[in-house]
Amino acid sequence: MNQEEILLAQKEFIFPSHLHHYSQPLVITHAKNQFVYDAGGKEYLDFFGGILVISVGHCNETVNARVREQMDRLQHTSTLYVTEPQVRLAQKIASITPGRALTQSFFTNSGTEANEMAILTARCYTGSSDVVALRYAYHGRSALALAMSANSFWRIGPSQTPGFTHAHNPYCYRCPYGLQYPSCDVRCADDVEETIRTTTSGAIAAFIAEPIQGTAGFITAPKEYFGKVHEIVKRYGGLFISDEVQTGWGRTGKWFGIEHSGVVPDIIVGAKGLANGSPIGLTVARPEVAAGLRGATISTFGGNPVTATAAKAVIDFIDDNNLVGNCEHTGAYLRSCLLELQQKYPLIGDVRGMGLMQGLELVTDRQAKTPATAEAGRLMEYARENGLLIGKAGLHGNVIRVAPPMNVTQADIGEFIARFDRSLAMV
Repeated sequence: MNQEEILLAQKEFIFPSHLHHYSQPLVITHAKNQFVYDAGGKEYLDFFGGILVISVGHCNETVNARVREQMDRLQHTSTLYVTEPQVRLAQKIASITPGRALTQSFFTNSGTEANEMAILTARCYTGSSDVVALRYAYHGRSALALAMSANSFWRIGPSQTPGFTHAHNPYCYRCPYGLQYPSCDVRCADDVEETIRTTTSGAIAAFIAEPIQGTAGFITAPKEYFGKVHEIVKRYGGLFISDEVQTGWGRTGKWFGIEHSGVVPDIIVGAKGLANGSPIGLTVARPEVAAGLRGATISTFGGNPVTATAAKAVIDFIDDNNLVGNCEHTGAYLRSCLLELQQKYPLIGDVRGMGLMQGLELVTDRQAKTPATAEAGRLMEYARENGLLIGKAGLHGNVIRVAPPMNVTQADIGEFIARFDRSLAMV
């Protein structure tokens, strides 16, 4: 099929609710390392990686070789049976969780499913049903996950699953209290307690948050925030769930984003970059918490031997090549380059994030912080023209997301900045 035929077929046979970043959908045919290619043969430098999925480069040869070998040996069994790839992956994950305290895993197919399992586990363990999440959050597309989410753009459908309330998030650039960090004393953390006391029974099942809110526009909490929230959550009997679907596997400069705060959560949720493109979801918990999920359950494709092999190969590749360190150091270089662009372009109101997970909030007026929604849309189109793929998010659709594969070099960063600079100048 040529590009026109693909687009016509997509329009006729695929749900129209699919979101596309561009006025004309981009048709991708193949990819390698940090580059992808469209149906016309044009090359793009990929600095979004399929929404933070491509963690070790497109079609990574080391990972794919192990996947092909496993496909010839055993492709599927379901969780009714035990396989070596699944237990080896779980064993490896247990060795890198914060404090090495979360050691028992349940594998599914996506971050949405993983969050569902995390909430079910927390409710079974505590006997409570109330869950506190954060405003602006996104936790998946199922009915329960959408109820946890707090952005009207994503909360589609006529009804939502009950049991969720939302506290103010740590959005320093647009502080809900009009305060400034650090003199604010992280007032937003106190709102978690107020939310528990005013909108729940007072005995909660869990608090769930992304260490960096992805779809919200890479909103990054102050370093003290999660420590204060963890203490509050424990006081009211809840479990602390860290949604690491986007922040996990080294991207922030540590294996898990929550580690920057010094908090050891009770449950971690993972997906996306864990298998570099193979569908996977992970819910990993402390043993006593996992044991609270009494009774039998099953996941037909969870822990699939091929996917588990891919995920283990990805973690090994990250480990063997010190990509966690690369995210820290190369991410610092990326951040410095973005801050230079902020000085050059008044359109960039805020630069935030950690490691190779950086966001730029665009505004038409820095003092008023007026969201530059239309300008963000034009920037996406110009970046595409310049052979660059980036992401767009935020409540107002005015935040640019930058998240390249974790094995990019400073030279790759330099090429990205050159193309991004040209695109900004066109806006």
